[in-house]
Amino acid sequence: MDPRIREHAETIADHSTDIEEGDNVIVSAPQVASDLVVALHEVLGDRGANPISLDVNDRAKRALLRSREEFETPSHEQALMDETDAFIYLRANENATETGDVNPETTAAYSVAQQPIREERLSKRWCLTQFPAPANAQLAGMSTESYENFVWDAINKDWDAQREFQSEMVEILDPAEEVRIVSGEHTDVRMSVAGNRTLNDYGEKNLPGGEVFTAPVIDSVEGSVFFDKPLYHQGREITEVFLEFERGEVVEHSAGQNEELLTEVLNTDDGARRLGELGIGMNRDIDRFTYNMLFDEKMGNTVHMAVGMAYGECVGEGNEENESAVHVDMIVDMSEDSYIEVDGEVVQRDGTFVFEE
Repeated sequence: MDPRIREHAETIADHSTDIEEGDNVIVSAPQVASDLVVALHEVLGDRGANPISLDVNDRAKRALLRSREEFETPSHEQALMDETDAFIYLRANENATETGDVNPETTAAYSVAQQPIREERLSKRWCLTQFPAPANAQLAGMSTESYENFVWDAINKDWDAQREFQSEMVEILDPAEEVRIVSGEHTDVRMSVAGNRTLNDYGEKNLPGGEVFTAPVIDSVEGSVFFDKPLYHQGREITEVFLEFERGEVVEHSAGQNEELLTEVLNTDDGARRLGELGIGMNRDIDRFTYNMLFDEKMGNTVHMAVGMAYGECVGEGNEENESAVHVDMIVDMSEDSYIEVDGEVVQRDGTFVFEE
């Protein structure tokens, strides 16, 4: 076994989820990530935890979603999550577009039914990470070996140093009142973040980490955003997303490809038409776009915004938390003709932060 897999497992257990003796742990992963599942069980066993492994099977999920249209929250799955101390989810694909022919309305209904389980999971210690599977390498346009190097270089790193670097942006954004994002001809959006908290993601819950993020005040977002980086959602590629906001809500939208899927996302519930997150990428080891949001949103020359659910820990006392069954991130490239302005001061221009100059 590649020694980097054991290092990955140790980072998950020690840095990301702080596993202790007696912890009940779920490891959720597809078969293609079995080497990391094995390494995790070794590491978790060494620490006296009680792991169970759940199989993630996209073909099985596709079969379920194509066989029915209405769903209820499964009580047995909810009970399992209620009794869990830590949840580890390993992403890896045998076919990244396996669910691409599922009706978007069906997927939205399934997401709504899963919302209580998702909320309980987010209240635990949890980690979402990536195993470098061949299908993901193919999606990124890389050889398997090159993709393995890319993934583990971004994951197995000095997270204390990354935390210190990102803390400089946290110090700017956390006390701020207003943020403005400008990029090219079509992105100029303002939002209040007054009273909300800015969090420093250095590989604890998302691994790799490499961003600082907060929640906009939900009725404050005004302006337009052109997301020039594509995203894969529900096994389909959505490109050239454009959103127009008034009083915090999406009032116009378009996409170059799969616009109907974007429409279904925005129609999931009332919260899906509002922003739940503003994130600023700061991981300089992620230096290329790979069609994987776990990595792409951390690139140092990007910002990302998510329609839908806000993370509760970002929402300050007295501010309203945006609730939704979806949380869909989309990326703006900030490397050229772009700037981030915080309370009237430019803090990043063309991808370079003021504290890097």
